[in-house]
Amino acid sequence: MNIKIVKQYTAFLPNIPGALNKFIELFTKEEINIIGIASEIKDDSGIVKIAVEIDKKISYILTNAGFTTVETPMLSIDLTDKPGELLLLTKILAQNNINITTVYGTTLTTNKSSRILLNVSDATKALKILKKENV
Repeated sequence: MNIKIVKQYTAFLPNIPGALNKFIELFTKEEINIIGIASEIKDDSGIVKIAVEIDKKISYILTNAGFTTVETPMLSIDLTDKPGELLLLTKILAQNNINITTVYGTTLTTNKSSRILLNVSDATKALKILKKENV
């Protein structure tokens, strides 16, 4: 299992054609690979969450482009794609009083693996616990 802390950028975007394209274009210009993306639209605005595996801060790039963003640490966890893996992960976090506030991910059927991205109440503590438990 591979587990590490990555960065998530949450941005508020208008609900109009091209808004997401303009936002993602900034990551491409900086040669930053997006490892996860989720969005939620309500009426005339939306929230987009993008996870990246870089050490440098990019908040200033997004702010200079006119986006309001929030940067948060997030766990990136590679799991075997089989029943019960996510249950075990969430059980360990719950037993250690770690709250999960956001979750998204996907599976790759070709190699039976999945990547789960978790925003938790204490990413550093969760990382230590999950490494100790050898999830």
